[in-house]
Amino acid sequence: MKPATATATERDPRWAAVLRRDPAADAQFVYAVKTTGVYCRPSSPSRRPRPENVEFFASAAEAEAAGYRPSKRAGADLGQLAAQHAALVAEACRQIESAATPPNLQALAAAVGLSAHHFHRVFKAITGLTPKGYAVAHRGRQVRARLGRASSVTEALYDAGFNSNSRFYEAADQLLGMKPTSYRAGGVDTDIRFALGQCSLGAILVAQSARGVCAILLGDDPEQLLHDLQDQFPRANLLGGEPAFEQLVAQVVGLIEAPALGLDLPLDVRGTAFQQRVWQALRDIPPGNTASYAEIATRIGQPTAVRAVAQACAANSLAVAIPCHRVVRSDGALSGYRWGVARKQALLEREAQP
Repeated sequence: MKPATATATERDPRWAAVLRRDPAADAQFVYAVKTTGVYCRPSSPSRRPRPENVEFFASAAEAEAAGYRPSKRAGADLGQLAAQHAALVAEACRQIESAATPPNLQALAAAVGLSAHHFHRVFKAITGLTPKGYAVAHRGRQVRARLGRASSVTEALYDAGFNSNSRFYEAADQLLGMKPTSYRAGGVDTDIRFALGQCSLGAILVAQSARGVCAILLGDDPEQLLHDLQDQFPRANLLGGEPAFEQLVAQVVGLIEAPALGLDLPLDVRGTAFQQRVWQALRDIPPGNTASYAEIATRIGQPTAVRAVAQACAANSLAVAIPCHRVVRSDGALSGYRWGVARKQALLEREAQP
C-alpha cells in the first residue's frame, strides 16, 4: 500500500514546531484550527489538530483579522508575551538613548535575544517607529535641546553625538524642520503660512510650513490662537491672509466636522522622541474607538509612563489630525483636553455616528 502524500501543512516547517510544541516558535507565528475557530501558540499543550484543518499566521492580530479567536490559554499567554515584548523594547530604547552613536539593528536585536527581522517588527508594533526612526527622533530631541543652550551650532552638533558637520547638516532638515541656525534663532527666516477661521467647535487656526501642516489650533478667541502660534514659532515669518490658503483651511474644517475621514495632507510633526511615539500610537487608534492613557503607555513600551503620555497629548498642536481626543481615562471617563473637554466629547460623538 502506497504511503499517503504529505499535505502542504505537513511539509511546512512550522508544523514540525507545533508537533514538538516548541516554545522558541511562539514569537514567530500562531496556528489556527478551521474546525474550532480558535488559534493557539506553537507550544500550546492542546490536543494537536489534523494538519488539513490548520492555518498559519504571522501574528495573533492576523489570525483575529481572519476571524479566529484566541484559545483560553493563548489569550493568557499572548498577554504575557506582549508584556515581555514591551519590556524588551523599553530596554532597546534605553540602549539607543544612552549610546554615543546609534546601534545598528543587528546589535539591538542580539542584545534582547531576538532575530533582527522579528525585533524590527516588534519594535515598530509597540512604538510606532522603526529602531532607526526612534534613533533619529531621539537625536532630534538632543539637537533641539543643545541648540537652545550651546554657544554655537558646532558645539551643539558634537554634544548631540554627530562626529562631523556634513552628517549633521544632511540630517538637520529631518531633525528640525529648518536650518539649524534658524531653529536656534527661534525659527527666524522660516516662512509659516496661517489662516484663521470658524468651525462648529469655535475658532480655528491652521498653519503650514514648507514641510506640511504644523499647527491646527482650536479655541474661543482667534487672537489667542494667533498668540499661541507666535509662542510656538517665536521668530518665524508668519504670513497670513493668502487667498490660496483658504482651501487648506476648508479641508481642515472638513476634518473637524467629520473626523473619521482623516486628513490627506502632509504633516510637519515636531516633538521629542517620546512625544512622537505617543502621537504615532494615537494615530493608530481607529475612528470611533478610544484608548486609555495606560493603554497607550503600554503600547509604546513604557507602561509606567502614564503621566508622561498625558503630557504628550497636551503638547499636541495638531488637533484631530493627531487624535488625542481618542484618549480617555481607564474608567472610560473623559479627562483633560487641550482645547476643552466639551470639544473632545463632540468629536467622539461625531466619530461614533454611523
